[in-house]
Amino acid sequence: MQLTEATTDKGRLLEPARFEHLKGQLRGTLLRPGEPSYDDARRLWNGMVDKRPIAIARCTNDQDVRVALAFACETGLTVAVRGGGHSIAGASCCDGGLMIDLSGMKAIKIDPVRRVARAEPGVLLGEFDAATQRYGLATTMGVNSDTGIAGLTLGGGLGRLGRSVGLACDNLLAAEVVVADGRLLRATEKENSDLLWGLRGGGGNFGIVTAFEYRLHPVGPTVLGGMLLWEWSAARDAMRHYAAFCAVAPDDVDALGVLLTGPDGAPAFAVSAFCAGSIERGEETLRPLREAGPRPAQDMVGPVTYTALQASADGLFPRGRRYHWKSHFLPELRAEAIDVLIRLFEDVPSRMSVIGLQQAGGAIARVSADATAYSNRDAVFDCIPISIWEDAAQDAANIAWSRRVWEAMKPFATGGVYVNNLGDEGEARIRAAYGDNYARLAALKAKYDPSNLFRLNQNIRPAA
Repeated sequence: MQLTEATTDKGRLLEPARFEHLKGQLRGTLLRPGEPSYDDARRLWNGMVDKRPIAIARCTNDQDVRVALAFACETGLTVAVRGGGHSIAGASCCDGGLMIDLSGMKAIKIDPVRRVARAEPGVLLGEFDAATQRYGLATTMGVNSDTGIAGLTLGGGLGRLGRSVGLACDNLLAAEVVVADGRLLRATEKENSDLLWGLRGGGGNFGIVTAFEYRLHPVGPTVLGGMLLWEWSAARDAMRHYAAFCAVAPDDVDALGVLLTGPDGAPAFAVSAFCAGSIERGEETLRPLREAGPRPAQDMVGPVTYTALQASADGLFPRGRRYHWKSHFLPELRAEAIDVLIRLFEDVPSRMSVIGLQQAGGAIARVSADATAYSNRDAVFDCIPISIWEDAAQDAANIAWSRRVWEAMKPFATGGVYVNNLGDEGEARIRAAYGDNYARLAALKAKYDPSNLFRLNQNIRPAA
């Protein structure tokens, strides 16, 4: 392909020779508009995002990352960093800037004796779980196997094991990070410990992580889990029973509530339930949810591999659909809040859309709010109205619905928010994600990224 002069996001012209020089320095590949793989590489999980970077550097190692970052600094290009590409706001791509694509960096190494995993930033949740489960080990990750571990961890990392072993970021032992000045730093409790503190929930504000090291825990390979589903006529009572169960559930239980459209096309309430302990322990702890309240129309809870359970929601969230959501942390699930959710779900414009109630608490709540950048330790649920649709002509109706649910749930919320569930919502909401930790994060940003090079994220501005 004949490369032509290109205009950057800043309106500057870059000669083809500049890109040829960068291409020659990379062990990976450099993609430009018009090249065969460019469109596939720029596409993200959310089909609403349609951005066109001036170039995509597909990195294979930390040296590639350093080379690409140096090029962006020399040319003044905006930097977007892609891991799994699951940012709801599309922050992992940009128009006219440089995408530093880490999706090909997928090495995973497990030390089963020390119970430690080292994983590169292109690894997806399902790939990570498959590698750790070979040894009957796991750590907290999300609930969609297509999610990238990098963004998930850097934003905190809610998941099925969170109540029993803490967030993904709580299990982050070390990280290797390329910071804004091009240095490759190792962050541990003993070395650059302030940076590790910021990476545990502070998002991509402080650099590009090229390796994560996690603490692992014995889980699986077979666990007790699966879905319970109640018909709409029983949904209100089932949700109240669910709320009561969650209020007293032991830490090794995770119960994710979902308002959704059932297989018959009618609205329904479902719970994806799981116990991190033995099968016998799971039968005991999940019995009250399954038998003490309204009986579910379908009870699909049973022995299942942990990897299959982790992938069980994948069908709801395929790549390429259009997504919009907003979220609130809740301190409890009150009867009045249940009534609001029931009423508004009856008006959902797309049968693909859901309202999720992700359980928190347990081990998550036993960590001090200032121990990591992730501060909303008092949350009991994350309430997420998720609009999902395919036709761009229906954008307005679907976006309006998720916003309407979010507004209606404000009176029941803590005021905090999970940073991984933020769209383009402004500085006040970013501050709500970090609470009293924000000032410390801004000072850390000034130390490691004083020019705010890494700003395509839920951005923490450097302290003056």
